Amino acid sequence: MTLTVEVARSQAALRTFLHGLPGVDQVGAEQRAAMLGTRSIKTTAKAQALDLAIRMVDLTTLEGSDTPGKVRALCAKAVRPDPADATCPSAAAVCVYPAMIPVAAEALRGTGVHLASVATAFPSGQAPLDVKLADTRAAVAAGADEIDMVISRGAFLAGRYAEVHDEIAAVKEACGGAHLKVILETGELATLDNVRRASWLAMLAGADFVKTSTGKVQPAATLPVTLVMLEAVRDFREQTGRVVGVKPAGGIRTAKDAIKYLVLVNETAGPDWLHPDRFRFGASTLLNDLLMQRTKMATGRYCGPDYFTLD
Repeated sequence: MTLTVEVARSQAALRTFLHGLPGVDQVGAEQRAAMLGTRSIKTTAKAQALDLAIRMVDLTTLEGSDTPGKVRALCAKAVRPDPADATCPSAAAVCVYPAMIPVAAEALRGTGVHLASVATAFPSGQAPLDVKLADTRAAVAAGADEIDMVISRGAFLAGRYAEVHDEIAAVKEACGGAHLKVILETGELATLDNVRRASWLAMLAGADFVKTSTGKVQPAATLPVTLVMLEAVRDFREQTGRVVGVKPAGGIRTAKDAIKYLVLVNETAGPDWLHPDRFRFGASTLLNDLLMQRTKMATGRYCGPDYFTLD
């Protein structure tokens, strides 16, 4: 395809910038993530971390078998994760497919829990741009106040950075007042250098959050990948003054895992990111373990895994 002069200039500028970013020391990133993962927090700090992690959960169901009843139950759980304990905080959001937005919107109305929806031909991203934009507009019109989009990984890996940038920018515009989380699908990006470049590209295009994964590709979220993304949002704020959040998703199942991520956030981006507006967990099973650990701290004993609803 013959590029116009304007696109060619934009493409050249993006390539120069993205490939001029400092390279990622993969061994160093893995070692630092592993070291931070050994940090231990106890008593009051642990209790606070568990509550914070609950407040950061995007409780998610993205299955072809989803039903209105399942979505309503998930919304009820997001609002009152532990019906027996009114002090337990609500989750950050419920994330569903676009077809389930009206059901979730009705269930969450007035609760303060956000409604997120995947859009843009999730999880593959393989659809024409006009379809992706229509998908996004329909999701927002139906009640979603957060949109999780997937980038075109094929275009990114082929080096068509301007195409990816412009697509993200167009989806951001289609979001209107809704926040945009841009899913990089890091398991398909192959290198940490690509994770850094994709993070910057998404932020330059207007992303409100950068997100690791759809949860449909392995590996999904990892500590080294999240470390690189946290460094990117930290450096982006230093250079532009704009704050962008981070959302690891897929494979985070235990309270112990969640606390490792919180330590990583604090030590890399700083305490400013220890807030649901700036850090989220995309998870379907994490919440139950957080609740079990929370109950253990309150009562001194573990409850059975069937004490809380299965999602």
